[in-house]
Amino acid sequence: MPTLILVRHGRSTANTGGVLAGWTPGVALDARGTAQAAALPGRLRDVPLAAAVTSPLQRCRETLAPLAAARPELPLHTDERIGECHYGDWSGRKLAELGEDPLMAVVQQHPSAAAFPGGESIRAMQARAVDAVREWNGRIEREHGPEAVYLMCSHGDIIKSLVADALGLHLDHFQRIHADPCSVTAIRYTRLRPYLLRLGDTGELAGLAPHEDAPGAGDSAVGGGAGAP
Repeated sequence: MPTLILVRHGRSTANTGGVLAGWTPGVALDARGTAQAAALPGRLRDVPLAAAVTSPLQRCRETLAPLAAARPELPLHTDERIGECHYGDWSGRKLAELGEDPLMAVVQQHPSAAAFPGGESIRAMQARAVDAVREWNGRIEREHGPEAVYLMCSHGDIIKSLVADALGLHLDHFQRIHADPCSVTAIRYTRLRPYLLRLGDTGELAGLAPHEDAPGAGDSAVGGGAGAP
Protein backbone atom coordinates (compact mmCIF):
# COMPACT_ATOMS: atom_id res chain seq x y z
CA MET A 1 0.00 0.00 0.00
CA PRO A 2 1.10 3.62 -0.45
CA THR A 3 3.22 5.85 1.73
CA LEU A 4 1.42 8.91 3.03
CA ILE A 5 3.31 12.15 3.64
CA LEU A 6 1.40 14.39 6.04
CA VAL A 7 2.38 18.06 5.94
CA ARG A 8 1.09 20.39 8.60
CA HIS A 9 0.37 23.82 7.15
CA GLY A 10 2.99 26.52 7.64
CA ARG A 11 2.84 28.88 10.58
CA SER A 12 -0.31 30.99 10.40
CA THR A 13 -1.50 34.30 11.76
CA ALA A 14 -3.63 32.33 14.24
CA ASN A 15 -0.56 30.43 15.47
CA THR A 16 1.33 33.63 16.18
CA GLY A 17 -1.78 35.29 17.62
CA GLY A 18 -2.52 32.46 20.05
CA VAL A 19 -5.97 31.92 18.54
CA LEU A 20 -7.84 28.66 17.99
CA ALA A 21 -8.62 29.17 14.31
CA GLY A 22 -10.69 26.11 13.43
CA TRP A 23 -12.65 26.84 10.26
CA THR A 24 -12.56 30.63 10.73
CA PRO A 25 -12.15 32.13 7.23
CA GLY A 26 -9.26 34.37 6.28
CA VAL A 27 -6.56 32.69 8.40
CA ALA A 28 -3.44 32.95 6.24
CA LEU A 29 0.22 32.04 6.56
CA ASP A 30 2.39 34.62 8.31
CA ALA A 31 5.81 35.63 6.95
CA ARG A 32 7.55 32.65 8.51
CA GLY A 33 4.84 30.28 7.28
CA THR A 34 5.20 31.66 3.76
CA ALA A 35 8.95 30.99 3.91
CA GLN A 36 8.32 27.46 5.21
CA ALA A 37 5.95 26.79 2.32
CA ALA A 38 8.48 28.16 -0.18
CA ALA A 39 11.07 25.68 1.14
CA LEU A 40 8.78 22.66 0.86
CA PRO A 41 9.39 21.90 -2.87
CA GLY A 42 13.13 21.74 -2.23
CA ARG A 43 12.71 19.44 0.74
CA LEU A 44 10.55 17.10 -1.37
CA ARG A 45 12.57 17.34 -4.59
CA ASP A 46 13.79 13.71 -4.40
CA VAL A 47 10.41 12.26 -3.46
CA PRO A 48 8.12 11.20 -6.34
CA LEU A 49 4.53 12.16 -5.56
CA ALA A 50 1.52 10.54 -7.19
CA ALA A 51 -0.92 13.16 -5.92
CA ALA A 52 -1.46 15.84 -3.30
CA VAL A 53 -4.60 16.26 -1.20
CA THR A 54 -5.30 19.37 0.84
CA SER A 55 -7.67 20.60 3.48
CA PRO A 56 -9.89 23.28 1.96
CA LEU A 57 -8.73 25.90 4.46
CA GLN A 58 -6.66 28.83 3.21
CA ARG A 59 -3.55 28.15 5.29
CA CYS A 60 -3.24 24.66 3.80
CA ARG A 61 -3.85 25.80 0.24
CA GLU A 62 -1.20 28.50 0.67
CA THR A 63 1.24 25.93 2.04
CA LEU A 64 0.89 23.75 -1.06
CA ALA A 65 0.91 26.61 -3.58
CA PRO A 66 4.73 26.61 -4.08
CA LEU A 67 4.77 22.82 -4.48
CA ALA A 68 1.96 22.98 -7.02
CA ALA A 69 3.83 25.69 -8.93
CA ALA A 70 7.05 23.64 -8.91
CA ARG A 71 5.21 20.49 -10.06
CA PRO A 72 2.43 21.61 -12.39
CA GLU A 73 1.83 17.99 -13.42
CA LEU A 74 1.01 16.96 -9.82
CA PRO A 75 -2.71 16.17 -9.38
CA LEU A 76 -4.09 18.36 -6.58
CA HIS A 77 -7.29 17.42 -4.76
CA THR A 78 -9.29 18.94 -1.90
CA ASP A 79 -10.93 16.83 0.81
CA GLU A 80 -12.99 18.40 3.60
CA ARG A 81 -12.48 15.31 5.76
CA ILE A 82 -8.90 16.36 6.48
CA GLY A 83 -9.98 19.90 7.34
CA GLU A 84 -9.43 21.21 10.85
CA CYS A 85 -11.56 20.07 13.75
CA HIS A 86 -14.88 21.91 13.94
CA TYR A 87 -14.34 23.74 17.23
CA GLY A 88 -17.77 25.35 17.14
CA ASP A 89 -18.17 28.12 19.73
CA TRP A 90 -14.47 27.92 20.54
CA SER A 91 -13.43 28.97 17.04
CA GLY A 92 -11.59 32.28 16.84
CA ARG A 93 -11.07 32.57 20.61
CA LYS A 94 -7.77 33.07 22.42
CA LEU A 95 -6.15 29.89 23.71
CA ALA A 96 -5.24 31.65 26.96
CA GLU A 97 -8.93 32.36 27.55
CA LEU A 98 -9.98 28.83 26.61
CA GLY A 99 -7.45 27.42 29.05
CA GLU A 100 -9.72 28.56 31.88
CA ASP A 101 -12.68 26.57 30.54
CA PRO A 102 -13.19 23.25 32.39
CA LEU A 103 -13.60 21.53 29.02
CA MET A 104 -9.96 22.23 28.19
CA ALA A 105 -8.82 19.75 30.85
CA VAL A 106 -10.98 17.10 29.20
CA VAL A 107 -9.57 17.99 25.77
CA GLN A 108 -6.04 17.55 27.09
CA GLN A 109 -6.48 14.58 29.44
CA HIS A 110 -9.47 12.61 28.11
CA PRO A 111 -9.95 13.77 24.49
CA SER A 112 -12.03 10.77 23.51
CA ALA A 113 -14.76 12.22 25.74
CA ALA A 114 -14.44 15.80 24.48
CA ALA A 115 -17.00 17.45 22.21
CA PHE A 116 -16.81 21.16 21.38
CA PRO A 117 -19.94 23.23 22.03
CA GLY A 118 -21.60 23.88 18.70
CA GLY A 119 -18.90 21.79 16.97
CA GLU A 120 -17.81 18.18 16.73
CA SER A 121 -16.21 15.64 19.02
CA ILE A 122 -12.54 14.73 18.78
CA ARG A 123 -13.65 11.14 18.13
CA ALA A 124 -15.65 12.28 15.10
CA MET A 125 -12.71 14.32 13.85
CA GLN A 126 -10.40 11.30 13.99
CA ALA A 127 -12.97 9.00 12.38
CA ARG A 128 -13.48 11.21 9.33
CA ALA A 129 -9.74 11.73 8.88
CA VAL A 130 -8.99 8.01 9.14
CA ASP A 131 -11.79 7.23 6.67
CA ALA A 132 -10.29 9.75 4.24
CA VAL A 133 -6.83 8.19 4.47
CA ARG A 134 -8.15 4.66 4.02
CA GLU A 135 -10.07 5.69 0.92
CA TRP A 136 -7.16 7.63 -0.55
CA ASN A 137 -4.79 4.72 0.13
CA GLY A 138 -7.03 2.48 -1.95
CA ARG A 139 -7.41 5.00 -4.75
CA ILE A 140 -3.68 5.79 -4.95
CA GLU A 141 -2.77 2.10 -4.96
CA ARG A 142 -5.27 1.33 -7.73
CA GLU A 143 -4.12 4.23 -9.89
CA HIS A 144 -0.37 4.32 -9.14
CA GLY A 145 0.62 1.00 -7.56
CA PRO A 146 1.52 -0.14 -4.03
CA GLU A 147 4.86 1.71 -3.92
CA ALA A 148 3.31 5.11 -4.64
CA VAL A 149 3.85 8.09 -2.37
CA TYR A 150 1.24 10.80 -1.95
CA LEU A 151 0.85 13.87 0.22
CA MET A 152 -1.83 15.40 2.41
CA CYS A 153 -1.64 18.94 3.78
CA SER A 154 -3.67 19.20 6.94
CA HIS A 155 -3.74 20.45 10.54
CA GLY A 156 -2.05 19.59 13.81
CA ASP A 157 -4.92 17.78 15.53
CA ILE A 158 -5.79 15.86 12.36
CA ILE A 159 -2.19 14.71 11.92
CA LYS A 160 -1.86 13.74 15.58
CA SER A 161 -5.04 11.69 15.40
CA LEU A 162 -3.85 9.90 12.25
CA VAL A 163 -0.52 9.07 13.91
CA ALA A 164 -2.35 7.70 16.95
CA ASP A 165 -4.43 5.49 14.66
CA ALA A 166 -1.34 4.27 12.81
CA LEU A 167 0.44 3.40 16.06
CA GLY A 168 -2.59 1.70 17.58
CA LEU A 169 -2.76 4.30 20.35
CA HIS A 170 -6.00 5.09 22.11
CA LEU A 171 -7.23 8.57 21.23
CA ASP A 172 -6.66 9.60 24.84
CA HIS A 173 -2.92 9.45 24.08
CA PHE A 174 -2.96 11.63 20.97
CA GLN A 175 -2.04 14.79 22.88
CA ARG A 176 1.39 13.21 23.51
CA ILE A 177 2.14 13.58 19.78
CA HIS A 178 3.46 16.84 18.32
CA ALA A 179 3.98 18.19 14.80
CA ASP A 180 5.39 21.67 14.17
CA PRO A 181 4.10 23.94 11.39
CA CYS A 182 5.24 22.74 7.95
CA SER A 183 6.73 19.60 9.45
CA VAL A 184 6.44 16.27 7.67
CA THR A 185 5.05 13.09 9.16
CA ALA A 186 5.22 9.96 7.00
CA ILE A 187 3.31 6.71 7.37
CA ARG A 188 3.92 3.64 5.25
CA TYR A 189 0.75 1.56 5.04
CA THR A 190 0.89 -2.18 4.39
CA ARG A 191 -1.71 -4.93 4.27
CA LEU A 192 -1.08 -5.93 7.90
CA ARG A 193 0.10 -2.77 9.67
CA PRO A 194 1.20 0.84 9.21
CA TYR A 195 4.77 2.00 9.92
CA LEU A 196 5.56 5.47 11.20
CA LEU A 197 8.59 6.62 9.16
CA ARG A 198 8.87 10.27 10.21
CA LEU A 199 7.19 12.39 12.88
CA GLY A 200 7.27 16.17 12.82
CA ASP A 201 10.36 16.24 10.57
CA THR A 202 11.53 19.71 9.53
CA GLY A 203 14.67 18.59 7.66
CA GLU A 204 15.49 16.92 4.34
CA LEU A 205 13.21 14.19 3.06
CA ALA A 206 15.13 12.26 0.39
CA GLY A 207 14.95 9.11 2.51
CA LEU A 208 11.20 8.93 1.88
CA ALA A 209 11.68 7.99 -1.78
CA PRO A 210 10.59 4.37 -2.37
CA HIS A 211 13.31 1.76 -1.92
CA GLU A 212 13.46 -2.03 -1.77
CA ASP A 213 14.04 -2.37 1.97
CA ALA A 214 11.14 -0.12 2.93
CA PRO A 215 9.21 -1.23 6.03
CA GLY A 216 6.55 -3.75 5.12
CA ALA A 217 8.37 -5.01 2.04
CA GLY A 218 8.50 -8.33 3.85
CA ASP A 219 7.50 -9.13 7.42
CA SER A 220 10.48 -10.40 9.40
CA ALA A 221 10.29 -12.82 12.28
CA VAL A 222 9.52 -11.50 15.75
CA GLY A 223 12.58 -9.60 16.91
CA GLY A 224 14.10 -9.99 13.43
CA GLY A 225 15.99 -7.51 11.36
CA ALA A 226 19.52 -7.08 10.11
CA GLY A 227 22.00 -6.94 12.94
CA ALA A 228 19.48 -7.98 15.59
CA PRO A 229 21.05 -9.99 18.43
